[in-house]
Amino acid sequence: MIFPDRETAGKLLGGYIKENLKDPKDILVLGIPRGGVVVAKEVAKVLGADMSILLVRKLGVPENPELAFGAIDPDGNIYLDEETVKHFRLSEEDIKRIAKKELEKIRERERLFLKNRTPNFSGKTVILVDDGIATGMTVTAGAEYLRRKGAEKVIVASPVCPRDILPKLMKHAEVVLCYHVSDQHPFAVGMFYRDFRQVEDDEVIRVLS
Repeated sequence: MIFPDRETAGKLLGGYIKENLKDPKDILVLGIPRGGVVVAKEVAKVLGADMSILLVRKLGVPENPELAFGAIDPDGNIYLDEETVKHFRLSEEDIKRIAKKELEKIRERERLFLKNRTPNFSGKTVILVDDGIATGMTVTAGAEYLRRKGAEKVIVASPVCPRDILPKLMKHAEVVLCYHVSDQHPFAVGMFYRDFRQVEDDEVIRVLS
């Protein structure tokens, strides 16, 4: 399946969530910047829910930054894919250096996007949305962060993800909803979009306003 763009993917995902959501009360939709914010906007429209963002960052392998060996949440907690860390022989110093850089980016975006105001997750059903899930590290970090912050229920939702990632995600969220589950290998999120342009900061700010 190929989505025309993130907006279309978000509308389809929103309808899919609505069909599968048993208790639609007190919902907050969170997009993972940047691409996930565009999808989350459409999901929130379909559900008639409030939306915001969750600033979790991928930790990329130095030789291939698009490949995640882990992720970091706004509290600075690090989540690692031990197999990838071992495969690329990443040292503790490597991990700390990359994590520090990504945490600085989280702080910058908190000021830029949220004006340093963190949404209240306590007691809410939170739907965490990205434009696609590859390794699952960023949504894992996001789901665990939301649990610690008191979310009553965490739902991970995405237009596309690989089938073999689903059991891993189910360990961190009450519900995982993926509109298109793919058996394709190798897997890259951009393969499933005709228009997979980079989303800029200005667009994220417009969505949040």
